[in-house]
Amino acid sequence: MANTDITRHTLSVLVQNVDGIISRVVALFTRRGYSLVSIVSADTGTPGINRITMVVDADELVIEQITKQLNKIIPVLKVVRLEEESTIARAIMLVKVNADNSNRPQVVDAANIFRARIVDVAQDSVVIEVTGTPGKLKALLEVLEPFGIRELIQSGQIALNRGPKTMAPSK
Repeated sequence: MANTDITRHTLSVLVQNVDGIISRVVALFTRRGYSLVSIVSADTGTPGINRITMVVDADELVIEQITKQLNKIIPVLKVVRLEEESTIARAIMLVKVNADNSNRPQVVDAANIFRARIVDVAQDSVVIEVTGTPGKLKALLEVLEPFGIRELIQSGQIALNRGPKTMAPSK
């Protein structure tokens, strides 16, 4: 009997920086109906090489299929599944919160508890920037909810392995 336990996985994919590579990766998920939670693509510091970090909800069989299919895409250089216990992962969030003269100190205190920064102050609101794990971002939102959240945006997750292990393209 197949394992049907769906869990969250983080994949790190090194790719050649060519036109359409993100479209090809996303198309793989669309065609097969896989659940892509987030995708972030950025430079690696090596000219012509980008790193795509994907968060996927899948069971073991599907994550193996995704990895195999990604490896078939020609500009893909390497696919690594990052293990939660040996990975540092972060996302960034901007959240606009109701804050006037009467409650602004409490909103600022809440932001400080989470090591967040106030990046904009208006007469009746503040914008807070916070970086952290999904749990930290969710906890901050729960604290800010009573003040009234006007708007928020959250990036996808980026991740690196802990310690000396690095992800370099295969030669």
